[in-house]
Amino acid sequence: MTKRTPRSRKGQASVKLSRIEVERRFRARFFDPAFAVESAAIERLAEIAWDAYREGRKAPVTRPAGPSFADPKYEISVEWLATRAKLKKAAKRFADRKSPSRVLVINASARNDGSCPGEISKSWRLAMTAKRALEHRRMKVDLLDLSLLTSEPDRRIFPCKGCASTAMPLCHWPCSCYPNHSLGQVGDWMAEIYERFTLAHGILIVTPVYWHQAPSPLKLMMDRLVCADGGNPDPSSTHGKKSEEAKALELRGWGYPKHLEGRVFGIVAHGDTAGAETVRRSLVDWLEDMGLVSAGAASHIDRYIGYYEPYATSHEALDEDHAIMKEVRGVAEAVAAAVRAMRKGKLSRPDRDVEEPRPK
Repeated sequence: MTKRTPRSRKGQASVKLSRIEVERRFRARFFDPAFAVESAAIERLAEIAWDAYREGRKAPVTRPAGPSFADPKYEISVEWLATRAKLKKAAKRFADRKSPSRVLVINASARNDGSCPGEISKSWRLAMTAKRALEHRRMKVDLLDLSLLTSEPDRRIFPCKGCASTAMPLCHWPCSCYPNHSLGQVGDWMAEIYERFTLAHGILIVTPVYWHQAPSPLKLMMDRLVCADGGNPDPSSTHGKKSEEAKALELRGWGYPKHLEGRVFGIVAHGDTAGAETVRRSLVDWLEDMGLVSAGAASHIDRYIGYYEPYATSHEALDEDHAIMKEVRGVAEAVAAAVRAMRKGKLSRPDRDVEEPRPK
């Protein structure tokens, strides 16, 4: 065991940008000539953006954390507090046995007919098949379509900054890295996605393979869910992002709380030539690491649609593949059955009481 808190290593980050560069990047948002009529206003806004960057105003509106936090006087972001309040409310609804059983169905494909591809994805079709099967079994379905990142303005998931690798308590639940107003990193979708995960009794992910791996929208979401597996629910305990405080807190003994533990899951991974099994396995490992529970062998499948056939006819290949539609319905049925069993306390978890000697 380390006797003293290790120092934080420094020297990687770039130097502060110049005012010229910050304002150039800000003005790039208004390249459309239609904005020219407001050029004077844009110049004033560019000056404000420079000042926010120079002063480092990450969270410009804060209030004292309050008595439920380690440091009640710590000034904490009101936006983070609002997200936290939604998660606490969602957690109560999740635990309420009288609330409807809820399954979050995730379409992980980046493709839809509202952006460059001009066509819906096969994942979307499979996800809708799962949705209908779940609704038939009286599940309340929340459909999360990650392809909206490509087709809606200002819809974004920012990348994980890797706080957990400095020290787990530096990774806050929910994530406090965003919004960062001084860097223009605002409108992060994850604040809403955390709530949707917390509400769900079951998770069903439908994903294609992109270059042997998970699609980038799905991977962005996965990385940002690291705070659900051991994340610190009290940013005042580290006074925000004080790395040395977080290291000391972890070394004193950290419980690595699993904030989404006990939910059940199913996976549908599909490809055209390679990688479906790899993606399916990695997703199963990821969800089990977070403490979620498989709905059984039939609840996670990997398949190929139009194997080595032209992309142009892939939807026609899916039309003819009646077996995969039946299998997807089977995944949904397994998830629905597991949700019902879990909520009745009858879901078999033989390892429930096994103590983990090396958490995280």
